[in-house]
Amino acid sequence: MISEKLAQALNTQMNNEFAAAQTYLSMASYCEHRNYSGFAHYFLQQVEEERMHAMKIYSYLHDRGIRAIITETPAPATSFDNLLHTFEVALEQEKEVTKSFYSIMDLAWEEKEHATISFLNWFLDEQVEEEATFDKHIEYLKRIREDKNALFIYEKELATRSYVDE
Repeated sequence: MISEKLAQALNTQMNNEFAAAQTYLSMASYCEHRNYSGFAHYFLQQVEEERMHAMKIYSYLHDRGIRAIITETPAPATSFDNLLHTFEVALEQEKEVTKSFYSIMDLAWEEKEHATISFLNWFLDEQVEEEATFDKHIEYLKRIREDKNALFIYEKELATRSYVDE
């Protein structure tokens, strides 16, 4: 049986995933407004991924007989310095998500809640991938700098991203 403390932590994380989706939507809007539709597309795919993460937790809670509590989502940042900054903010957000999952995993281990430990392993693997991906994008954008041709090609590549629900 999942403790109230662990259920609360999972509910909080579910809502954090919805908030992350809102942040990515704000980043997409920033990019779209500046006519970087490929980057906007990339962030819109990220929105769908974060929503899926939230719904995965939602389903797990209900599978375990716990009501998922949807809370108010804080307003996301709406101002970014440039494209590189959007990816830097995204990486920092993902690092915070990783820390949060570590805390929930620590609690699950403390409570010997093995089903939740198994469930959380997927998220921890996902976070390694997320952080590595954003780090890669940051390095690419730093390398590109103001090379408009390279940026054009990179944007076209990002525009091909297709999110597939796992």
